[in-house]
Amino acid sequence: MRRYIAPLLIGLVGAGILVALGLWQLQRLAWKEAILDEIETRIHAAPTAIPAVPDPARDQYLPVRVTGTTGPRELDVLVSTRMLGPGFRIVTALETEDGRRLLLDRGFVPAEAKTTPRPPTVLEVTGNLHWPDERDRFTPDNDPASNYWYAREVDVLADVLGTEPVLVVARATVPADPAITPLPVDTAGIPNNHFGYAIQWFGFAAVWLGMTALLLWRISRRTP
Repeated sequence: MRRYIAPLLIGLVGAGILVALGLWQLQRLAWKEAILDEIETRIHAAPTAIPAVPDPARDQYLPVRVTGTTGPRELDVLVSTRMLGPGFRIVTALETEDGRRLLLDRGFVPAEAKTTPRPPTVLEVTGNLHWPDERDRFTPDNDPASNYWYAREVDVLADVLGTEPVLVVARATVPADPAITPLPVDTAGIPNNHFGYAIQWFGFAAVWLGMTALLLWRISRRTP
């Protein structure tokens, strides 16, 4: 009987640790879903004026409404969506009625419309402030000469267009431009993989118990 004790204890303790990790991931899942719900509520709240000195930590996703004139120059940021396919986000300067210069992400155009002229126009924009984190070690270098940009790096784009480092991502504009499809801020790009991680830990626990059972069976088959 003693020969069973050590492997049984190892099996039960190991499985218990793995199950605990799975339960912890379920707790993280509930925490993350609460955060996502809070962000969604913030995104769709009533729009306000843009703060005098926006703060990326405090004002991320803040819904705003602003009127201004788009600039003559645009930066085309490569993007691909499931519904619309490959194309570009049109980022331009927006000079407001009180003289501020902000970045405006007007939305999506298909790849073939990249060079279509889009002259300056007066727009009333409803959208959200955003400081996206889109560059990692796999992101290509921008190609300013060809007007190919691969991430909405607010500081970089603001320096190029001579604006404040403040990006308004349009949800709707008045007048609307049928050639540009808004790509508003949402929570789809915020990772939430905790349920998958929980399933993995529970799966490891099941395998661990299975291997423990197999080991105990093999011990029982040994000749005393």
